[in-house]
Amino acid sequence: MQIANTAAIVTGGASGLGAATAKALAAKGARVFAADLESSIAKAEATEGVTFVEADVTDAAAVQRAVDAATESGAPLRVVVNCAGIGPASRILSKKGPHDLDLFRKVVEVNLVGTFNVMTLAAQAMAATEPVDDKGQRGVVINTASVAAFEGQIGQIAYSASKGGVAGMTIPAARDLASSGIRVMTIAPGIIDTPMMAGITEEFRESLAASVPFPKRLGTPDEYAQLALNIVEHDYLNGEVIRLDGALRMAPR
Repeated sequence: MQIANTAAIVTGGASGLGAATAKALAAKGARVFAADLESSIAKAEATEGVTFVEADVTDAAAVQRAVDAATESGAPLRVVVNCAGIGPASRILSKKGPHDLDLFRKVVEVNLVGTFNVMTLAAQAMAATEPVDDKGQRGVVINTASVAAFEGQIGQIAYSASKGGVAGMTIPAARDLASSGIRVMTIAPGIIDTPMMAGITEEFRESLAASVPFPKRLGTPDEYAQLALNIVEHDYLNGEVIRLDGALRMAPR
């Protein structure tokens, strides 16, 4: 599927993986709507071809407004990339007591329910467009899981549960949306050098890089964006989770 002259929605589009993906899609000729929280948009860099839209992914009305902005742009909505997410750490039991239930619920709400919310509302808009080919293809949704979906570390119980849910949605979502000509794929990144990593020491950064079999370095947001574009343009990729991790398998801590 071609990217030029289409509309795209990227959640978490103000920074990190989302910002890199929004920029890459715009460079390919898409009209990109980067959905994010107001506080994140305020710090985002302006990018030609990218329009920022305030939206909390857990808020159906806010997400619908973002979808409406894309569908009213004059270009058909063909691409959705879900990058919005949070990752606070907490053990089931610690010196502070049991894991806070509200924190667990919030992580699942943002990472899993938010992803489902955006995918569902965007798919409804995509399904109303004219097919791009004689096979009935209309668009693609790319969700973001994590290697923590498969090898969650100590303190990642909520994050792993939420990302495991995203990975688990992939094949049933692809099957549900096949009749509408919409593909669904998931990227499971390993250790990516995003703003969330900005607070770590150089020593810790080097130890993280050393844990990656090859290449021994952190991944970059641009590499995530490159894979997302490859998925969009490769029409036979559907219903699969692709690890982007340099063959990393996470240790317990």
